[in-house]
Amino acid sequence: MKTFLRRSALAKMLATAATVAVLATGCGTGSSASSDGNVTLRFTWWGNDLRNKETQQVIDAFQASHPNIKIQAEPGVWSSYWDKLATTTAANDSPDVIQMDQAYIAEYGGRGALMDLSKQSNIDTSKIDQDALKSGQYNGKQFGLSTGQNAYVVLANTKLFQAAGVPLPNDKTWTWDDYQKIAAQVAAGASKSGKTNYGSSYGLTDSDMNTWARQQGESLYSADGNLGLKEGTAASFFQHINALRDAKAAPPADLASEDINAPIEQTLFGTGKTAMAWMWTNQVSAMSSATGSTIKILRAPSQSGQASKNGMFYKPSMFWSESSRSKHPKEAAEFINFLVNSTDAAKTILTERGFPTNTDIQAAIEPMLKPTDKTAASFLKDIKPDMQAPSAVPPKGSSGMQKLIQRYSTDVLFNRKSPADAAKGFMQEAQGMIDSAK
Repeated sequence: MKTFLRRSALAKMLATAATVAVLATGCGTGSSASSDGNVTLRFTWWGNDLRNKETQQVIDAFQASHPNIKIQAEPGVWSSYWDKLATTTAANDSPDVIQMDQAYIAEYGGRGALMDLSKQSNIDTSKIDQDALKSGQYNGKQFGLSTGQNAYVVLANTKLFQAAGVPLPNDKTWTWDDYQKIAAQVAAGASKSGKTNYGSSYGLTDSDMNTWARQQGESLYSADGNLGLKEGTAASFFQHINALRDAKAAPPADLASEDINAPIEQTLFGTGKTAMAWMWTNQVSAMSSATGSTIKILRAPSQSGQASKNGMFYKPSMFWSESSRSKHPKEAAEFINFLVNSTDAAKTILTERGFPTNTDIQAAIEPMLKPTDKTAASFLKDIKPDMQAPSAVPPKGSSGMQKLIQRYSTDVLFNRKSPADAAKGFMQEAQGMIDSAK
């Protein structure tokens, strides 16, 4: 139902995109101004308790230095964030400043819902890494500015490994077979001590399928805006999920389906029920806080046991975007500039939204990094020699891909579909979503 709602809202947004694109920004909705010249901007983001607290501190700092601009905070959680944003955008009521994900840059920017930030003279991008800038571009327009870079990794709860009597893996050489074996060993060790813990959570996102595809020399999306993986690759991905379940290395289907939509602190990993989970490097601090354990960052396993072939790449954590319908584009841009370039903001956020690509910001926060932040920053530097080129920007029509992968994955876990049948259905439906947006 959530996927249907999102597609319906996006379809409505598409129908009005041409109108949105040509309307003057001063005629938009979503913010307000009083007779004394004060402005209120709506600002939305997804996150967790830590991110919400730090973001509010940044808002307070901005308002202190910009007394005529009030920021109305609208935090959310990933599982419902995009349904809500699609609905408000279709209703011409989107927030002024939006935390955006790369999966949606083309979806929203390509349909006229986001401002071209390169046209905003009060945003300084001179200190931002060029690759980071390009990651927020679509059709030659800058629809988002990266909050920082991160990498998709395996996070390991060291307490659960120790309790199960299983050593941490050598992540420079481990394979998927090693991953499954180690996860099963942790689960078995926990069972012997009377606990119901699992070795690993499932990776059921577009990032997981993309990592799997990249290890086969493919990619979830091609440079020309289509699917970039073969049906056999999708089938092997679903078979891998089945194998984890059958080995009792990961939770049963009912727990896995609940885990998909849980806020990260309430996931099986966040509550200390699984020893490994697929997450982003910028989530280490939140997971360390939630679990009360030291979290070890591990490279992705590979088919061959070679780190250089594990498909990893640097990805923008997220973006700052501006609604094309904001009543106050200048003030919204001023707030984005503060988020990107202010050392005051950076010293609060640190690396929670990724390792900054602004060189000045990097230097300003380095002495302040917490142990977990330093760990993430060091890890990102250490893996640089093995990192591959970034994947293509997800095309229009692909915003529902994660929900689609999760639906077919849970069908496999519940034995409603075989991996081969799931792959066939997934490929047809996924390409159809993309084709319908062209």
